[in-house]
Amino acid sequence: MPQLVECIPNFSEARRSDVIDQIATAIASIEGAQLLDRSSDLDHNRTVLTFAGPPQAVEEAAFQAIKKAVELIDLNQHTGEHPRIGAADVVPFVPLSDISMDECIAMARRLGQRVGEELQIPVYLYEYAATRPERTNLENLRRGQYEGLKTEIEGNVERKPDFGPARLGPAGATVIGARNPLIAFNVYLATGDVEVARKVAKAIRQSSGGMRFVKALGLLVEGRAQVSINLTNFRESPIGRVVELIRREAARYGVGIHHSELVGLIPQEALVDAAVWYTQLDGFSPDQILESKLYRAGAASEASPPGSSIFVDEVAAATAAPGGGSVAAHAGALGAALAEMVAGLTIGKSKYRDVEPEMLAIKVQAQQLRSELSQAVGDDAAAFEAVMGAYKLPKTSDAEQRTRQAAINLATLNAAHVPLDTAAGAVRVMELASKCVRDANVSAISDAVSGAAMARAALTAAACNVRINLYGHPDNVTSEKMLQDLRELEARGDLIEKEIRKTVQERAKLA
Repeated sequence: MPQLVECIPNFSEARRSDVIDQIATAIASIEGAQLLDRSSDLDHNRTVLTFAGPPQAVEEAAFQAIKKAVELIDLNQHTGEHPRIGAADVVPFVPLSDISMDECIAMARRLGQRVGEELQIPVYLYEYAATRPERTNLENLRRGQYEGLKTEIEGNVERKPDFGPARLGPAGATVIGARNPLIAFNVYLATGDVEVARKVAKAIRQSSGGMRFVKALGLLVEGRAQVSINLTNFRESPIGRVVELIRREAARYGVGIHHSELVGLIPQEALVDAAVWYTQLDGFSPDQILESKLYRAGAASEASPPGSSIFVDEVAAATAAPGGGSVAAHAGALGAALAEMVAGLTIGKSKYRDVEPEMLAIKVQAQQLRSELSQAVGDDAAAFEAVMGAYKLPKTSDAEQRTRQAAINLATLNAAHVPLDTAAGAVRVMELASKCVRDANVSAISDAVSGAAMARAALTAAACNVRINLYGHPDNVTSEKMLQDLRELEARGDLIEKEIRKTVQERAKLA
């Protein structure tokens, strides 16, 4: 079995997608490094990228990602809910297969020395790579955040970095280490009172007497109290038990769980454990999982994965979901797939050597958009189900009517956010498709135009869903802001569509 290492760097940026695109491209440019996931949180103003591959490729990709982040991110201009001390805030290596933790520690130390010397960035080593016991925990290194470290790093010997200069520039410092798999997820509470989230976080985290291997913060995100969690050992503290402890602690304040979200990737074992625990399956064996049995039997390659025909059948069924919003996201994902395909058909062709860097970037960005829009297919259906659930709440008393109406308002607003995100993704797909129409392999120009057309359809359908959900909503300020964002996206989509038509007329004769 080949050696495989995972790297999960966290970058202090989420609101400028072009910056994250460039960092992701830097990772994908290294042969052997496979970008697996991209997760951004606008309130945290933080993005987590996940990639994996052979050790040498992953180490080089991590350096190139840090280098690009240092060029593009200025922490003096950065604000966000999540604690941070650097542009490339934390860069952990995780052993996946046929590689030891000691080898990952060596990778972390080599990378730390290189970043310190070549980029002149202060570097701290943490977790298994830490050079001091007090630096094992990331929270200790982030104490005071960027602003606090800026005033202490030069005069306080305890804050002296392991590598690099003892001074802080606009890119801050970087924390590099080696650790076991970590699950990062957020649990949103059905309240806007951040103090409840802080009390719950204090009750569940290990450092204040809660569960082992649990780190937690209470934050306010999009007007909702959020418990932000890092679970450092899901085998010792399973995710299902952590969620249930949150539920019980929140209930002390008369609050329930609204929903949760995963940041980055999660081991399948953790989800299976949670499912077994919640359903109280007795004598369960992993061999009882159909897909696992197929893979182990070598039949996975022969089994047909769920295709679009299944989704089409679900849409055709006489049920309210999946509906127009899900179809919009699906269309956008198809558009992204076509842009990804056209870029791939251009890369490696000598005739298009001059545009190969651009096509590499488009391929990475289209792959990420395809993933995000595919996820939005289910998100839209779930958001609609939440609206229907809110309408089914009891309304026999004045108090129940107020609770019901508040739940409807909140669920409807969320049901508008999902297609608005789809619309934004669709415009980004149109931009990529437009670049393909202009510069990519002319033999595939019809595919690039088809991708743009699918994304245009996604924008139109998503926009309709946004407006329907916001019609008559009592939160006029939020509604108008969302509608203004939508109008700007539609205007951008119109311009791109005109550009594509003009470019096609100029290039089609070359096909």
